[in-house]
Amino acid sequence: MIQLLFLVLFAEGAVAFLLMVKIGPLRELAMKSLDQLKTGKGPATVKTLACTMLVILFSSVVNILNIQKRGAKLGTVTPMDQVLWRTHVLEASLIGYILFLAFVIDRLHHYIWKLITLRKTISTSRDEIERLQKEQLHFKEKESKWNDEIRKLKDETAGFDEKMQKLKVEVKEQEKRALDAEAHVTALQKQSEELLLEYDRLLEDNQILQTQALTYRG
Repeated sequence: MIQLLFLVLFAEGAVAFLLMVKIGPLRELAMKSLDQLKTGKGPATVKTLACTMLVILFSSVVNILNIQKRGAKLGTVTPMDQVLWRTHVLEASLIGYILFLAFVIDRLHHYIWKLITLRKTISTSRDEIERLQKEQLHFKEKESKWNDEIRKLKDETAGFDEKMQKLKVEVKEQEKRALDAEAHVTALQKQSEELLLEYDRLLEDNQILQTQALTYRG
C-alpha cells in the first residue's frame, strides 16, 4: 500500500512539475492526458478514488488516535503499536500529500487553459487591432484623396463663379447694346418715315409745278 502511495505521489509530482516547467512537448502531453481524464467517465473515477483515499485517511487518523489513547492508558507504547502508529502516520501523510497535489494539478490545469485562452484572445485582439489600424490608414488615405478632390471642385466652382460673373456682365453689355441698337433702329425708322413724307410732299410739289408749267405753255 505504501509503495503504491509513493508511486502515485511521485507520478503527481512529475505531472505538476511538467505543468509548471515547459519541457519540449511534455507539457502538451500532460495537458492532453488531463483533458482526457476530465472527459467521459474520468471525473467520476477520480471522485471515487478521492473518496476512497479520504476514507483511508480518516481510518488512518482514527487508528493513530486509538493507538495514542491506548498508549496513554497503559503509560507506554508497545513495539507493535509503534510500528502501526508510524505506518498509519506515513499512510495519512502520503494520502494528504496526494490529495493536495491532485488539487494543485487540477488548479494548474485550469489556469493553464485559462492562460492559453487569454493568449489566443490577445492574439485575436492584436490581429483585429492591426486590421482596424490598416483600415484606419486606408480611410485616412481615402479621406486625403477626397479632400484633394473637394479642393479641386471648390477651385473649379470658384472658376465657374468667375466665369458666370463675366458672362453676366457680358450679357448685360449685350442687352445694353441690343437696347441701343433697337433705339437706333427706331430712330432710323422714324427718320425714314419723315423722309418718305418729305418725298411724297416733294412729288406733290413737282406735280404742281409740272401742271403750272403746262398751263403757262398753253
